[in-house]
Amino acid sequence: MSLPLLALAVASFGIGTTEFVIMGLLPDLARDLGVDIPAAGLLVTGYALSVAVGAPILAVLTGRLPRKTALIGLMGIFILGNLLCALAPSYWTLMAARVVTAFCHGAFFGTGAIVAADLVPRHRRASAVALMFSGLTLANVLGVPLGTALGHALGWRSTFWAVSAIGIAAATALAIWLPSGLRAQPARLLAELRALAGPQVVLAMLISALSSASLFSVFTYITPMLEREAGLGAQAITVALLLFGLGLTVGNILGGRLADWRLMPSVAGIFAVLVAVLAVFTVTVAQPVAAVATMVVWGILAFALISPLQTRVVDQASGAPNLASTLNQGVFNIGNALGAWLGGEVIHLGLGYDRIPWLGAALALVALALTVLSMRRDGRAVSVAGE
Repeated sequence: MSLPLLALAVASFGIGTTEFVIMGLLPDLARDLGVDIPAAGLLVTGYALSVAVGAPILAVLTGRLPRKTALIGLMGIFILGNLLCALAPSYWTLMAARVVTAFCHGAFFGTGAIVAADLVPRHRRASAVALMFSGLTLANVLGVPLGTALGHALGWRSTFWAVSAIGIAAATALAIWLPSGLRAQPARLLAELRALAGPQVVLAMLISALSSASLFSVFTYITPMLEREAGLGAQAITVALLLFGLGLTVGNILGGRLADWRLMPSVAGIFAVLVAVLAVFTVTVAQPVAAVATMVVWGILAFALISPLQTRVVDQASGAPNLASTLNQGVFNIGNALGAWLGGEVIHLGLGYDRIPWLGAALALVALALTVLSMRRDGRAVSVAGE
């Protein structure tokens, strides 16, 4: 990994930690703030929707800035948001602080993915994007378990103080290692919007949304699920999240290599296996060891989709790569919000935590159908071009 890619990975580690660590802290947050777990889960939904809203706004505001300046400025917003989370006195002030934190998310990953792809030869683009996203997966290996353990030991506010420190380290790494000569292409907003309206671009973004909805419909409630169904305690859940994060890391690397080989067939195959694994999870969730093993496989599959889907959107929106890359991060997070909300509805209906993986499987199945449709459109386009 080159130093510029390492700088991007450090920043994505910080963003990933603050996004995902909330799942491990849900029971503590709910008790301290006097709300139930589904209400605490809305902190995930609020964050995700704020990413979706903030992504296009900040993409436009930072579009003409040198990319290094834009990325460092976005990390400044991240640091401010996490400091506000640590100081929040109530549920709604914490929600507002999460909104501030989330605004940098989509624009950072969107711009960062373009920068990562520009730093390497064309045939290694998906792998470079995967390397940047390795910070996101390492956040689940290290940031989430350690942040969860820190929150259990010293209170959930201590976790956000620690994440603020990570943000400062990330901004420093970007300032030192990221090249200064990276400039955005002149933006022509109307032309870019037309490029984003193409059917294949829309399909790619729908697939991205469903992929993240499938993941977050289950992952948002993974801590209470493991507590109530598998009977795991706090320490065992920390270990389970660590192993899950290792699965995400393996999946991220695997997905980048598969995308550089055969992108859409790989996406279709991953979705097909993902549906089966989530169906199995409805049974194994009642057995501690089997539940954790299933989690690891699920994590590999879920994050193997990230860099292929990001690359697919940028490829299909060749006339608006920066805006498309950023908007796709917003779309991912709309899926996060949808998944967290749907999972909460399953709980409210009294269906039980063991039924939530069925919801994830159903969402993945719809994503598989759209992937097959997109591949058929590719085939028809090739046939027309051949004629």
